[in-house]
Amino acid sequence: MPMRIGTEMPSLEGATEWFNATGAAAAEQAKGHPVLVHFWSVSCGTCKENLPRVAEWREQRAAEGLRVVAVHMPRYEADTDAEAVRDAVTTYQIAEPCAVDNQHKLRDAFQNEQGYVPAYYLFDAEGKLRCFAAGEFGLKVLGPALERVLAANKAAAG
Repeated sequence: MPMRIGTEMPSLEGATEWFNATGAAAAEQAKGHPVLVHFWSVSCGTCKENLPRVAEWREQRAAEGLRVVAVHMPRYEADTDAEAVRDAVTTYQIAEPCAVDNQHKLRDAFQNEQGYVPAYYLFDAEGKLRCFAAGEFGLKVLGPALERVLAANKAAAG
């Protein structure tokens, strides 16, 4: 069963490796901020097509409090190659903390049993899930929810 709206953001512990930050640093950066956690895979064409939009949100919405965390979730044995993931992080300019979930501990923590990639989890500043979207149209579903969460965050900040 997918994670329910209102569920607390799971721990980011359990990654086999991190790029751009440690898991502890990623969790600390996320505290008290709206957070977009996106699952992707080097073998996923849709993921690669959507990464520039995620990067755009990361850059343009950071001043509004948005924090982004990437989770690379392998779909095939070849996807577990950490060097291939490192190369993709560079190629696709993934500047946010990026977990490598080769043991699927984060997939399980986020209740992504189907192994959806791309998959997007949007949490509010209190760490509650406000939107889940996956697949080809995930960003279209996520966009309006992101606007609502950031507007609520701005109103709360006064």
